[in-house]
Amino acid sequence: MTTQTHNDDRPGEINARPVRHPWRFVAVAVILILVAMFVSSLLTNDRWNLEFVPNVMNFSPVLRGLVQGTIVCTIGAMVLGVTLGILLAVMRLSGNPVLRGVAFAYTWFFRAIPRLVLLVMLGVGAGFLYPKLDVGIPFAQQIFGIDTPLVFGSIDVNALSNGIAVGILGLGLSEAAYMAEIARAGILSVDKGQSEAAQALGMSNGKTMRRVVLPQAMRVIVPPTGNETIAMVKDTSLLVAVPVSNELWFQVTQVANNTGRIMPAYVAGFLWYLIICSILMVGQYFLERRFGRGYGTQTNSSRKLTMIGKGSA
Repeated sequence: MTTQTHNDDRPGEINARPVRHPWRFVAVAVILILVAMFVSSLLTNDRWNLEFVPNVMNFSPVLRGLVQGTIVCTIGAMVLGVTLGILLAVMRLSGNPVLRGVAFAYTWFFRAIPRLVLLVMLGVGAGFLYPKLDVGIPFAQQIFGIDTPLVFGSIDVNALSNGIAVGILGLGLSEAAYMAEIARAGILSVDKGQSEAAQALGMSNGKTMRRVVLPQAMRVIVPPTGNETIAMVKDTSLLVAVPVSNELWFQVTQVANNTGRIMPAYVAGFLWYLIICSILMVGQYFLERRFGRGYGTQTNSSRKLTMIGKGSA
């Protein structure tokens, strides 16, 4: 004879009610009102003059400033900044106290100087202090006791201090200080056992860094590097301090001043920045997906394989 036991302590059906969020509807209403007010301003205020915006975006000086002053300068500054930043990060993690000190002094100095101030110093101050830079043997007159210095050539600093090259140099040197900290954080995120295993296989320190550590550190390095690249696109507007005329915002401002149509010119520059940064954000998303494979949450296929493995076990 079987006896059936009932668990009287088991709770009954729970009739749960969702929590009400009335303030969400209030927030949505406020946002919709603000959007409607902005759209109404676009349609009713003739000073926007939006039909002139495509013309400004296609002006030859604006396109030239977009390519040379914004895109080229961003690429050049980021290449210089990333390369020098990785080198500084390796120096900061080196066992050599001289290399560590030099890397720390560099990051300290360039992180403390605003980029606008640095560009002014390179574009205006360098040409004022050294209008012509001689290339030769230093202190040759004092050492060899000759009357004329041993000079192999000279560089006209004033001719070089107001071009895109100085802008790339200034922004790149500043960016390297930030990229050094980003790269250092990425290198420190890799377990030390990876380096020890690579060295046990006979790899040198340089090869271990290139083939083992840096590929794994990219998962941590890529997201902030993408943010720095997007920020660099906007920081190219500071090239007016060099001064550089072939720059997007400078050309847009010139159009606004010459035509008197201020807002359509500014909106054209705003749209170009929005387009370039949006493209970079998409690229950053796919780079993060590529270097983040194997980390974080499992994909659906990996979950299926895990369940199959458990079932067969």
